[in-house]
Amino acid sequence: MASINSRGELLFFDFRYHGKRCREYTKLSDTPANRKTMQKVLDKIEAEITLGTFDYPKYFPGSKNAEKFVDAVPTATVIEATPSTPRFDEFAETWFDQFSISWRRSHLATVRSTLDRHLIPHFGEKEVGQITRADVLNLRTALAKVQGRNGNKTLSNKTINRIVQILRQILHEAANQFHFSEPVGKLKYLKVRKPDVFPFAIDEVWTLINTVRADYRDYLIVRFFTAMRSGELNGLKRKYVDFDRRQILIRESIVLNEDDDVKTEESAREIDMSQPVYDALTRQMANSHGLSEYVFCNSQGHPIDLNNFTNRVWYPLLRHVGLEKRRPYQTRHTTATLWLAAGENPEWIARQMGHANTEMLFKTYSRYVPNLTRRDGSAFDVLVSGARTTEVTHAH
Repeated sequence: MASINSRGELLFFDFRYHGKRCREYTKLSDTPANRKTMQKVLDKIEAEITLGTFDYPKYFPGSKNAEKFVDAVPTATVIEATPSTPRFDEFAETWFDQFSISWRRSHLATVRSTLDRHLIPHFGEKEVGQITRADVLNLRTALAKVQGRNGNKTLSNKTINRIVQILRQILHEAANQFHFSEPVGKLKYLKVRKPDVFPFAIDEVWTLINTVRADYRDYLIVRFFTAMRSGELNGLKRKYVDFDRRQILIRESIVLNEDDDVKTEESAREIDMSQPVYDALTRQMANSHGLSEYVFCNSQGHPIDLNNFTNRVWYPLLRHVGLEKRRPYQTRHTTATLWLAAGENPEWIARQMGHANTEMLFKTYSRYVPNLTRRDGSAFDVLVSGARTTEVTHAH
């Protein structure tokens, strides 16, 4: 009986023709989708063998087996094995409509921009089933020559990887629907350098807090001592401040100047208030009473705009006190390092920050806390020296 089998990681046809067993190998990897596609072809082969219309060379040109059946060539036309698939631009729009309902607005905007600026112009009218690994590599090469933003000569590896990842998702869905081999599967991402973090020292923190203009002082205290993301802090509403339990409830975030869900499931959390945070929120809630549902707002009651704060308050403040320019997000990194340096439980810290576990915590911040993760051998020296003293004492 005819079948689809594999040798190594590649699939091959196994069938009988004119009483002889025939094996025809392919370059397709052993995946359910490829097996399904090959089975359709094999079904046609068996049907044509039964009808006496099977043309071996047309299915397997260049095969040595075909030479054995040179006298058995029929006049029938072989059905094309590769099915027709939709154009990339058409399928990409369908994919976008089907999946965008589950995305945050920030991700939706990123995907829309990636489709319009890069993927649709590059692949245009090409069928999704005809896009090859070489096509994807050519796209990546072309992206590496595109001018970047903010003065960068080219797109970063991180941006290129994001574009390829979106392409991967589109082609993966197309492959599932139209039963062809997805070409991006084993393509490795470009290497991305791990971004450094630049937390502030505690004396720098208090210098900034004491120097900033008065209407932003409590805002900075909460930024520096809660590890809240910018969108979480700017979108914090009065109803999410629980003074009785001394907790801040993270339930919403400002995304593209509108209220939205928090970033991840773990991001929906409760942050315990330290005394400086408790005092700052008490003052702020009293000052903004009746003005807005947001804890921190402008004179019109609208939430603080991150770009406005960054360019008109934050960067001028850093210049004024003589500190290196860095993004406001470094306040979140600062909180993490201060918590670790103070000896707080890492699992508690991870929960406060909205991390699923402590892995990211130690990977990102451990080098800023030498007392927590010493690498100079001194802790081992203390252990060994203590054991040696005990041993000598017992010997005497």
